[in-house]
Formats: sequence, C-alpha cells, structure tokens
Amino acid sequence: MLYENLTEKRADPLTGEKEENPMTGDTGPGTGLEDLLPMPAENAQDILQSKKAFDKSAGGLQDGHTLSHALATEDHKLKGAAQLETEKEVSNLGWNEPKREVAAPLVGGIDNEELWLLVRRFNKQIIHTKAVVTPVPGGLDLNTAEEEEFSPDKMRANIERFYTTVVVGILAAVKHVARLRSWREKERTAWFAGVYFVAWLFDFIMPLITGVVIALIVHPPTRELLFPPAPIALVDTKTGGVQKPWAGTLGSKDSATGAPENHKGEAVEQEADNLVHGLAELAVSSAAGKHPAGDVQDKTKKPMELAMWAKLRPGMQVVGNISDNWERLANALSPTPPFPKDTHRLRLAILVIPLFGTSLFVTSYMFVKSLTFFLGFGMFGDPVIRPGMEYLNRVIPDWQKLLELRNTLLKGVPTNAQLTLTLLRIGEANKAPLPPVPRVIEQPVQDPAHGPAPLDSEAQMRAEGAAYPLEASPSELDEAAHTDPKDDLRDAGFDVDSHPKNKQTKKSNKVLGWIKNVTAGLVHTGGATDHVRAKLGAHHAKDRLGVVPPKDEIPVSGPVKFDCRYEGKKGHAYISTAATIPSVAFVAGKEEASTTVIAGKEREDLKPTWTVAVADIVEMKKVGGYGWKAKIVVDWSMEREVKDGLEIVTRDGKRFRVTACPLRDELFNRLVAMGGQRWEAW
Repeated sequence: MLYENLTEKRADPLTGEKEENPMTGDTGPGTGLEDLLPMPAENAQDILQSKKAFDKSAGGLQDGHTLSHALATEDHKLKGAAQLETEKEVSNLGWNEPKREVAAPLVGGIDNEELWLLVRRFNKQIIHTKAVVTPVPGGLDLNTAEEEEFSPDKMRANIERFYTTVVVGILAAVKHVARLRSWREKERTAWFAGVYFVAWLFDFIMPLITGVVIALIVHPPTRELLFPPAPIALVDTKTGGVQKPWAGTLGSKDSATGAPENHKGEAVEQEADNLVHGLAELAVSSAAGKHPAGDVQDKTKKPMELAMWAKLRPGMQVVGNISDNWERLANALSPTPPFPKDTHRLRLAILVIPLFGTSLFVTSYMFVKSLTFFLGFGMFGDPVIRPGMEYLNRVIPDWQKLLELRNTLLKGVPTNAQLTLTLLRIGEANKAPLPPVPRVIEQPVQDPAHGPAPLDSEAQMRAEGAAYPLEASPSELDEAAHTDPKDDLRDAGFDVDSHPKNKQTKKSNKVLGWIKNVTAGLVHTGGATDHVRAKLGAHHAKDRLGVVPPKDEIPVSGPVKFDCRYEGKKGHAYISTAATIPSVAFVAGKEEASTTVIAGKEREDLKPTWTVAVADIVEMKKVGGYGWKAKIVVDWSMEREVKDGLEIVTRDGKRFRVTACPLRDELFNRLVAMGGQRWEAW
C-alpha cells in the first residue's frame, strides 16, 4: 500500500491491540517511529512523477488510500456523539435544531464551537473539487491543484483566510510584545528581562532562545505560563495597556475589533469580509479617477490587463500556500483528534534540538564568520551552484517538491480544510453525518456584561491564564468593556451630543430606502421573466428559478433529503446509504410511483429522475444561480440569502446540476466525505 507508514492501522499481530509509539505514546495511523523523522516517504518521488492510477474505482471510505481515510475509520479513544455505534441507517444528531439541542460533543476531543468554525470556513474555502487517481503528496488529499482556476470568489476566499489565520496571529504576537515592553505586568516582564540579560552576559542567548522554543513545542502548558492570553481587542498596541475595543464592546477574544458574535470565530470572519469590501471599494474608487486618454494609453490597456490576470493566479497561490503552511504549523503544535497528539510536535522538536546543542559550542565569532561566508558564496559562487543545480535536476527531478514542508517537516499534518474533511469523514464512517452550523437569527449580544459569559471579568481572564486582567484596575476594564449606543454615530462623524436628530441623515436614509425598493422591484420583475423564459426552454433561466427564497424562510432539510431543483423542476436530492453502493438521486415533486430505498426504507412514492453512485463521482463544483455582482444586489435590496447550486460530474462524463438548494454546502460536504475518492481542490 502506498504511504504504508501513514495509512496502515498499526496493531499487535498477536493481541490485536494498537501498537503504541514508545517515544510519544500515540497509536494508530501515522504514529510510527519513522514518522518522527522529517523525511519524505520512500516512494514520494514516484508519487510526484506518477501519472498512472493504482486503482480504478474510488470505493467506500474503507478503500481510501490516504491518512485522512485511515483516521476516519479508526476506533477512536475519545468518542463523541458521531462516533458511537448505532443500528440506524442514518443518525440525526441535530440537523435543523437550535444550538442547545445539538449533541455535544459531536466528535471526541473537539468542542462543537471549534468544529462549526472549521466547517463554516471549509464551506467558504472549498468551491471546486476533482478526484485524482494518483497517490497524494504528504499522505493527505484535498491539496490545492497547481492548475487551480482563478476567480474573484477564490481570490476573496484566500484573502479572508489569510486575514483570519496569518494576520490575526501576527497581530496577537505584536500585542503580546507590547504587553511585555509596557511593564504593566511587572512580575512577568521582570523575569523575562532578568533571564535575557543574564544569558547575554554569559553569551548564552542562542541556547536560551532554542531551549525556550523546544519547551514551547514539547510542553504546551509552557505557552500559557510564558505568554498568558488576553483578548486581542483589549490590548493597546502602542502602550501595551487596556484600550476600548474598536467595536465599542468586548464580545469576542480572537478578533481585532472585539465585536460580539453568536458562534466562535464569526467576528474575525466579519472583519475579513469587511476588509475585502474595503479593498474592493478602494479599487473601484481609484479606477473611477479619470485622466486624459490618448493613443498611448489605449495601446497599453490590453497588455496591462493580460499581465495583471496572468500574475493574479500565482499571487493567489502564494497567499494560499502561506495560509496552508501557517495552518499546518498551528495543527502540528496543537493537534486536533483524531490526528496524533505528540508525533508531529516531537518531529518539530527533533529539528530544533541539534540547533540547541550546536549553540552551546558555537561562538558569536564563528556564527558571523559562517554567515558572511555563505553570503559571499551565494553572491559569487554561480560557477559552482549552477552545474550543481543542473545535476540535481537531472538525477532527482522535482526535488524542490520533495522538500516542501508538507512532504518533510509537516508530513501528515493537515491544513484546516484537510482536518475538516477528516472530521466529516468520521461522521460518514459512523452513519452519523455532522449537522450544519445552527442558524441564529437574532443579533449577537451587544454588551456581554448583560449576556452570558462576560469576557471582561477577572474570573474569566484568570481562567485564560492572565494574571490580574492586564494589571488593569476594575474601573479601566469597565470603561473598556462598556457599550455606548452613541459610539457608532460618533465613529461615523456625527455630533450626536449637540444634534441628537440629524436631518441630513434622515434625508439620506429616505433616498437610500427608495433606491432599495426600486432595486427589489427590478429583482422581482426579473424573477417573473425567468419563469416565462424557463417554460420556453432557456437553460440559464431554469437555473435561476427559486434562487431567491421567500422572506424569513428557514431552510429545513437534510441529512438525507435536500430541497433543490433540477432543470427548473422542484424536488429533492436524496442520499441513500442503505444499499450496497451509496448513491445520490434527484426526485421531482410530482413523479410517478416507483420503489426507492431511502435511509433504509422502501419508498414506493418516489421515482428518481437520475441516480449516481457516490463512488462514480469524479468532480463537484459549487455554482450560483446569479453571478457574484447580482448576488450582492439581491442580498442588499431584498435582505435574503440567495440559494446556490451544485454540479456533479460522473466518471463517464455525465453532468447533473441541482439549483436553488438552501443547504447546498451541507449536501456538498456529505458527498465529498462519503467515498474513497482522493480529492484535489481547484
């Protein structure tokens, strides 16, 4: 089997019990002694160069040839509701139920809020997948394809992901440095300063730094001991003290603004969304600036457009790769079950330990001397470097890819999307598909002091590891966390204290409301026109039928039946796992009687328009009834979320497109996690 050390289910041949790694104590796939070394798999080069499939059929989850499939079908020590044995064909763990009614935890070792955060971001990031018939690098599927298609939606998703992972992480580090420099937390800063200058005095800086890094990697409690967390929005970057959050209240811990949220991570996701909106408005405003147009400018327009679009895709891939490796590093340091607890951490430490040992003997003179030598060799050593690179390329093709982090240091460590796919596969393997994120209609609590779990309390700050809340007085914390209803208007530039009723604002709101009503009327007219055109056979009109839901409609479907349309006809997509081969079928609302097995029961009132075996699916793509510009207009004018669709492609090239599906993402998630396909993100 390919990647045997990653995918095999390690067990003692005599007792049948799982073998335990003597160094880490981990058991299961990807926990062997060889997995502690940051080396590519023995057949990694063959995998990169292979164009030949090692099997023709995807099969079921048990047939998957990836670490993700192996972990999903393991018998886990920590069990959640989705990992318990059941005699049902499909267990409903809380689909369409409020948050308090959903089973908790759904997956052992991870909180439901954290799980929903992963699923929510997975839904936005993964738009288009194709099954690959070659082995996957790093032992995990759902890697980004090198030929990934470029689209504004994907660029937007990449920028938002970069913000929520990299930018917010760097911001937290910057604010922690500010806390140390401020001497507000005197005892901790004094310890840091004392140890640093003692090490400096005895030329022990590098052993100190590498030793601390090893401790932070190997022993997680060290992280909170040395760097106690605090809400990002509460810390002033300049002074390191307490500041009033930009949102006017402290309603979230991991966001830059401190805005309130209903689910963990929603505030920072909204910040990312607003960041992209701001960049788009800036670009539009810049493009609106006019200048005299001449022949030269006309001749440069087309080449510049071509150059821009040619560079945008590599730029998007660079941003995506940075986010991928950031997520892998975070998941290596703080792994989520079912991935190994200590194997990946110890691998990182093994890389740093030689640096610690070397730093004990290497003097600063030797370090500077070596550094300057390599700088000079890099500048003037081309006659040696070039032939060496040519020889390496000839002997070991694709050696650069072999040395990628996902094949070496971070081998077997998932990105957040790969982690989410594994968690979804766990639910499918146990006939308990994970329910979607509960829909919360009401606005998040604006003042946490009057809602559940206040974040500005001393008790909670102490529980998070901080000393006294940033060494701030109770009055400072009250001032920072207090919500003033007039703050939003002050931020907008209005003198609310002198003019409580702003006539200009009322006039602007009337004009805006009139434009909104006119736009909504145009959308209604367009919908009526689509019905007429659909009856005349227009395919695009059929795809747009039903995409704008009735006002205040709450979608209720899944985990077996999903409301949708096919070629404009109302119906449902059914997922059946009762038969030997799991399948997905579309049943129109008014079909003739027939017998179909759905969720273990024979339904004589259903006649599928089409049926596709899950193992035969080779491509899935999320599609929209409207383009992204039209979706923004509908969302703004009618205050409704447009229903999107899904296109399914089979092995023999047939395409089936369902539209107007309220739970399109959940349908996609079930299909992508059910089979043994090795997916690639496009």
